Amino acid sequence: MFTGIIETLGEVVDLKKEGENLHISVSSPITSELKIDQSVSHNGVCLTVVELNGLVYTVTAIQETLEKSALGLLKVGDAVNLERAMILGNRLDGHLVQGHVDQVAACTKIEERDGSWFFTFTYDASKNNVTIEKGSITIDGVSLTVVDSKKDSFSVAIIPYTYEHTRFKSYQEGSLVNLEFDVIGKYVARFMQNR
Repeated sequence: MFTGIIETLGEVVDLKKEGENLHISVSSPITSELKIDQSVSHNGVCLTVVELNGLVYTVTAIQETLEKSALGLLKVGDAVNLERAMILGNRLDGHLVQGHVDQVAACTKIEERDGSWFFTFTYDASKNNVTIEKGSITIDGVSLTVVDSKKDSFSVAIIPYTYEHTRFKSYQEGSLVNLEFDVIGKYVARFMQNR
């Protein structure tokens, strides 16, 4: 379980395909604090540390993860948002994030407004995921509040700190991101669908 508060950025230093799996090696400031079998969120995707080598660690994404997320588009040199699993008993500064990506969205508009930014994302509404005004959404692992909710799109406001310390500064129109919709909202939607 995560909070959606990004700890640091890592850099992809190696990608190796093995069958349907993709081994992703990342250099990061938190590598020395990791251990084998630990869960780490990578752009919102919970992956298990399988190897440690100095300042580099490796995780493995299976085919289902690659199909549901944008991890398969990573290139060597790309930055990744990183968050270690939450510690029970600490403050929950973001919202409950499972690290289970629901689908991918495309950035369709970026607007700078007096020192902050508004990003609009469009997603496939046929998968029955929904956002609500002032509800929570996770974009590449970042916990955010929905500003403008529509059937297949939404916007978020990004403050300068978040812009500088996450992948948001690298997004352009057309960039693909991982979405995890609010877990409570998903349960309510499923309950209403089954009624």
